[in-house]
Amino acid sequence: MNCKSFAVKLFPILVLIVFLSASCRNNDYTPKPRGYFRIQLPANEYRELDSIYPYIFEYPKYCRISPDPMALHETNWINLDFPQFRGKLHISYKTVSGPQELDKYTEDSRKLAMKHIPKASNIEQITFSNPANRVFGLIYNIKGLGAASPYQFYVTDSTRHFLRGALYFDAVPNSDSLMPVIDFVKKDIDHLINTLRWK
Repeated sequence: MNCKSFAVKLFPILVLIVFLSASCRNNDYTPKPRGYFRIQLPANEYRELDSIYPYIFEYPKYCRISPDPMALHETNWINLDFPQFRGKLHISYKTVSGPQELDKYTEDSRKLAMKHIPKASNIEQITFSNPANRVFGLIYNIKGLGAASPYQFYVTDSTRHFLRGALYFDAVPNSDSLMPVIDFVKKDIDHLINTLRWK
């Protein structure tokens, strides 16, 4: 058997191998969903805020309390900073001197929450009542990819005290990537509201 006849017999086999290997490629590409970094959540441990303020509550140990630099004339306004999550809970407090003033504060809180309607898919309103501590209010659970503040609330004793809170993150609003953190911080805010007492 000469070299030429061997090459003639080998050529169809080589063509078959090339054809089979080319046909084995899978062109059906399915993109994978976008992944996010795993977020390490701290333990749910609390300490009591009992100082010069006219309110007392328990707040998470992993956050820091600082005066609100944007409201220096309001001595009872504070921020709860969540440095690990680049979040902040703005807490504002007002003394109530009558029913009309209370109506104004509650309406202002409603308007501030409703400003998120263009970016929110839903704003769930949850009533809160703790008669033992005379704490009554409303929680705004704001859902949607572009909502700047996912959680706001106000509480009052209906006669003298009014406290409002709004949660913000120093990040581009994206509730998909922030959802584990938002849910975690919401539980801590709920704990704050449940343990709130007036002085």
